[in-house]
Amino acid sequence: MEILWVLMALAMLAVVLVPLLRRRRGAVGLVPPGHPDAADPANYGFAHEEELDIRMPGPDHDLLEVLDLVQRTQDYRGAQQLLAGTEAEGERRWQRVQAFAGAASLELAQRPGGVGETPGGQWLRVWRAEAPKDAGGAAVQAEFLVQQAWRTATPGTDEFRIIMEEAKEACSQAALLAPGDPIAYIVELSVARGLGYPREEFEQLWLKILDRAPNHMGAHLAALHYWCEKWHGSRDLAYSFAEAAAARAPRGSLLAAMPLFAVFEHLPEVNMVRGFYQSEVVTKAVHGALHAVHSARPDDPMQAHVRHLLVFFLVRGERWAEAMNQLIVIDGHVGALPWTLSHDPAAEFAVYRALAVAGYEANGGSPATLPH
Repeated sequence: MEILWVLMALAMLAVVLVPLLRRRRGAVGLVPPGHPDAADPANYGFAHEEELDIRMPGPDHDLLEVLDLVQRTQDYRGAQQLLAGTEAEGERRWQRVQAFAGAASLELAQRPGGVGETPGGQWLRVWRAEAPKDAGGAAVQAEFLVQQAWRTATPGTDEFRIIMEEAKEACSQAALLAPGDPIAYIVELSVARGLGYPREEFEQLWLKILDRAPNHMGAHLAALHYWCEKWHGSRDLAYSFAEAAAARAPRGSLLAAMPLFAVFEHLPEVNMVRGFYQSEVVTKAVHGALHAVHSARPDDPMQAHVRHLLVFFLVRGERWAEAMNQLIVIDGHVGALPWTLSHDPAAEFAVYRALAVAGYEANGGSPATLPH
């Protein structure tokens, strides 16, 4: 029996730690950098690992300029002006609220403050004190509290509940300042997950979002977490939610990619089934996501989220050329699932990118044959 357990453990290690992706013209595996057989992503113009931006899924030059200014000067007014000029119902406003809140949260973690020391993120506190009626600042404060809860406390503890209750109140204040803006309610979706809202209460919250922004991809992704098996739903409920969103998606909407996110949220920790990533459920979800990015607006800020997840599934499914087609669009930024689940998102992304390049070249591809 002990020998059997040893063999099973070795088999699991082989699957998890030594993935050899085999294709028609030979094997594809990971080798050390500089090895004669190593494919070089730099040949395709890809960024070096140390140059990858882990803050965002894709470029937002205006946001980066303002973030740099705010953090350098500790003056919130640049953030205030940028949010005021960003469409309330759009995806980009939600991403910018998250970015400002995340920046303040990380500053506070790096400089918690002490005797005679100003804590990090002071610009957000000044923003709220000097402009208490500003809807943008209220939304950032609510999201900041949500991120603080997940970052500094353990779900289920009193500390976590106290911070989340404070975040819930901040969401209510933000909603009062901008009645037609969905952002405060989208922030509250994370509160609902953390505090375990009853389904009836969660669905009432969801209806408020649908009334304001029925096709908001970011809101759907936040709501999907609630319905997942690891939180307050099940695999079937999450799949049903995602498939319903995809079915009602208007032309050009990225909601058609929702089933792929539902599949990702329910991946087994160790997959022992041969060909899982070529299975019908995965293939169907991948095709839906590919259709979504091909038909979406080129400037849709949620495209990058979908493309990053596609790289994960396309590499696992040994669809090298299709993975490369996604990489040439998103390379340079890695602040998205699945990479952000790793302690080193840039390194995780670089591994999948190297596998894509190696698989592409093993099947006759080269920089000259990759369309740009």
